Amino acid sequence: MVPYSSSLSVCPARCVSLLSVAVMDGEAPKAGVSWDSGTLAAVDRLRIERADSPTPGLVEGTEPGAGQKSAMFVHVQSFEDLTAEAVEEARRKAELEKSEGECSEELKVLVTEKTLEERCNHNISTESRSKEEDVSSEEWRSHRKHVFVLSEAGKPIYTRYGTEEALSSTMGVMMALVSFVEAKKNIIRSIHADGCNVVFLTKSPLVLVGVSQSCQSDRELLRELHYIYYQIVSLLTLTQLNHIFQLKQNYDLRRLLAGSEYLTDNLLHRLDRDPALLLSAVTRPDVVSASLQAAKAKSLVFSILLAGDRLITLVKKKDQFLHHIDLHLVFNLVGSSSSFREGEAWTPICLPKFNMEGFFHAHISYLEPASELCLILVSTDREDFFNMSECKQRFLERLSKRSAYLAMKEALKCPSYPVAQVGIPELRHFLYKSKSSGLYTSPEFPMVYQSDEEKERLMGLYQNLHSHMHHPNRPLRTFYRCGETENLLAWVTSGFELYLCFSPLGTKALAVSAVTKLLKWIRKEEDRLFILSPLTY
Repeated sequence: MVPYSSSLSVCPARCVSLLSVAVMDGEAPKAGVSWDSGTLAAVDRLRIERADSPTPGLVEGTEPGAGQKSAMFVHVQSFEDLTAEAVEEARRKAELEKSEGECSEELKVLVTEKTLEERCNHNISTESRSKEEDVSSEEWRSHRKHVFVLSEAGKPIYTRYGTEEALSSTMGVMMALVSFVEAKKNIIRSIHADGCNVVFLTKSPLVLVGVSQSCQSDRELLRELHYIYYQIVSLLTLTQLNHIFQLKQNYDLRRLLAGSEYLTDNLLHRLDRDPALLLSAVTRPDVVSASLQAAKAKSLVFSILLAGDRLITLVKKKDQFLHHIDLHLVFNLVGSSSSFREGEAWTPICLPKFNMEGFFHAHISYLEPASELCLILVSTDREDFFNMSECKQRFLERLSKRSAYLAMKEALKCPSYPVAQVGIPELRHFLYKSKSSGLYTSPEFPMVYQSDEEKERLMGLYQNLHSHMHHPNRPLRTFYRCGETENLLAWVTSGFELYLCFSPLGTKALAVSAVTKLLKWIRKEEDRLFILSPLTY
């Protein structure tokens, strides 16, 4: 959730920071873009081209954390991309050739595996829904946020709290509202009543509804509904989903999604508490890319090494780009189940922002039984399990010979850095994203925000700032907000996005001066905070 270092040769007493990779505003990478590879060091030429001054970094390409001419992720608008009606197709070469029969067979395999995962899973988050909760009770009504998924025929598919059967009539009313407005040749987007926001997202053949009693804006809630939609597509593929409802409009999709509800539950949990999903980002320390780069195969498209919810490194095939949403779905798949620790898993997975129409096949395994390090090898060949297993062994052999491996394991024991390192007494927390490099960094949450409730509250405040800064009609450049428990400042330029949380005793003048100090510190520490050169096979 917080950033890491491109170098581990730092004093052990000083927490090695975690780096975060965020998708930035801009266009998809163009053909012919060159990639610097073979080194994790910053490129000297790029350093010369950047402004020498550590502040203010207002121009894209000169801000702290800038430095790479291209990125390993698709360049998209971090917020608007999720809420666009049309799916932006990034430059990619999908190597999958699928038939309808293959899709059906792969789907059966996936559903079976997910059902088995559900039986084996013992580590579902504490926010797992109570299936026995009475939907007519005040306790059910008092939940801060509800999410419902139904088909266009009004069939219930998912609810965050309670059971779908108990809410079938409620979902029928939701579908009636959607249909009534559509009959008038219009689209229902939201309803506001009695302190509740009700947001609708129609993604044929599904309808998703979010109900929130928080300060969350419609656009933030819509962003979360898009994530839930992509989670469902990642399990089935859009081709299979459309085919099912073309054959039978009132099909009960729960039959195919049985056992996978915990994935959606866990994703909603992450959306409430993980700043990476707000900034379209992933935490990313990197010290082992070269070892992973050497373990390659013809059908291998992406090699991903995770530690919990942090991306250690990602190596990709040349000219292939991974969308941050797809990576978050991979995080969610691995983090939602403990069954992957039991051996080497081989499962089909759809990456909906890469290709909604078919499956990749992922080899998932942990490097050591008690380790947090999980390796995911994404292949285009459904019969390539043994080749992927050999790739893993080659990677382990090279990694075991590198001293960086031991240093990395030590650093992961203290994956964050405290905000006190910045040297600004009034500053409690911040989120910083460089737009040109697509990188993000953030310190650990301080003591006042250690509880889950306080983390969610702070994230809600950040979400509120984010929605103001990215309003479609009235976007803001700066926003200062005073509160009883903290003061907040948001500052967005063509070069970076910055969200800061201060003590409530501070002033606006102190907050503005803190921005300059923080940018100087990030510039000074950017070698430790950011990695500027991605690798390809």
